[in-house]
Amino acid sequence: MRIALDAMGGDFAPGPNIIGAIEAVERNPKLEILLVGDRARLEDEIAKVGLLPSSIRIIESDGVVGMEEKPTTALREKPNCSIARCWQLMAAGDANAVVSAGNTGAVVAAGLKTRLFLKGVKRPGIAVRLPTAKGSCVLMDVGANPAARAEHLAQYGLMASVYAREILGAKSPRIGLLNIGSEDGKGTDLYRETHALLVNSPVKSHYIGNVEGRDIYHGDVDVIICEGFVGNVVLKVSEGMAEFVMKKVSATLMEVLSAERDLAMKALAKQMEQFHYQESGGAPLLGIDGICIICHGSSDSRSIRNALKMATEIDNHHINAQITELLSQQST
Repeated sequence: MRIALDAMGGDFAPGPNIIGAIEAVERNPKLEILLVGDRARLEDEIAKVGLLPSSIRIIESDGVVGMEEKPTTALREKPNCSIARCWQLMAAGDANAVVSAGNTGAVVAAGLKTRLFLKGVKRPGIAVRLPTAKGSCVLMDVGANPAARAEHLAQYGLMASVYAREILGAKSPRIGLLNIGSEDGKGTDLYRETHALLVNSPVKSHYIGNVEGRDIYHGDVDVIICEGFVGNVVLKVSEGMAEFVMKKVSATLMEVLSAERDLAMKALAKQMEQFHYQESGGAPLLGIDGICIICHGSSDSRSIRNALKMATEIDNHHINAQITELLSQQST
């Protein structure tokens, strides 16, 4: 397993990326990592931690896409930037996966530019794992495709169901379409068309119909489909609400606790871990012929390490092969 890691991506790059890569290969000797970035900057940072393991090597790139830059413009002006080089390596077969904590729009745009899609996939989408009252669910898409068509959303249902079954362990993933009401016929033309496609798809037996925003965390659905604009709003609101609620609850508890204070804080911290992006590492961009993990911009070394681990898990579970098989059933 060889992974191209965007060493220049992220708010604190390249330090956390280098340390995360070292920690990853220490845990998985079969892993090989290509640190893609500015050689001089990387070597300066590497000097602080010592020699690199033999399974990690530097691949030179030219330029970085900043977090505030417009992705398409930046990629046009910096065709060999770290993000672009990662995708080039995967397209050439020199890497099995791409991992980046850089500009999310640039990561997706660089992937779209390569047209490195699985057979039958119209548009890839970002799948995020969210905690629920009964475990976890997958929300897809959360930003890759804000102007989705019905055929895209229907494919997201198929792709995310494979991910939910193999990675989350949902034996028969229940699929819901995020809408403004649970009744049939709700929503815009986009949602009605998507509903019609899903009730006649290879996953129709697992499709439960429309679900509302309040249903996300109940745990009665394993896969929730939406276009990227809505999904990104849901994700950011969820992160903010989780932080807000935990702070309010912890403040109230601390006022009445004394001897049990430390135990209570540890219990709250454990619950919050479910919402921390560091634990999962990142979110896969499903639908590409390869593996791409998109990390949070403020990722630390633990997040990068876990993102690299996630890439190997997706490979081990043959997610892409199963997605291709499902899509072939849809077209027949």
